[in-house]
Amino acid sequence: MTIDRVGPIDPLQNLKKAKGPEKSRKSDGEDTIHVSEEARSKAEIYQATELAKGAPEIRWELVEEIKKRLQDPNYISDKVLDGVARRLMEYFEIT
Repeated sequence: MTIDRVGPIDPLQNLKKAKGPEKSRKSDGEDTIHVSEEARSKAEIYQATELAKGAPEIRWELVEEIKKRLQDPNYISDKVLDGVARRLMEYFEIT
């Protein structure tokens, strides 16, 4: 009789002795994150760009027309002031 190998007879014997799952490291219950200055500045630029995209377009010809009207002393009347005040109150929701 010859013996070729030395080892357990049952090849599944090693599997029976398998270790259980390792315990995970205990955490202190607190997550942290570090944001670089470059990332912060890029985030600010992105937010400003998105805000600018949502802003209405300025109609410069209308701005110039209003500037000319305001230079005329007869233009500023109680009717105009009341209209401007009413629009400002509506815009800022102060009604």
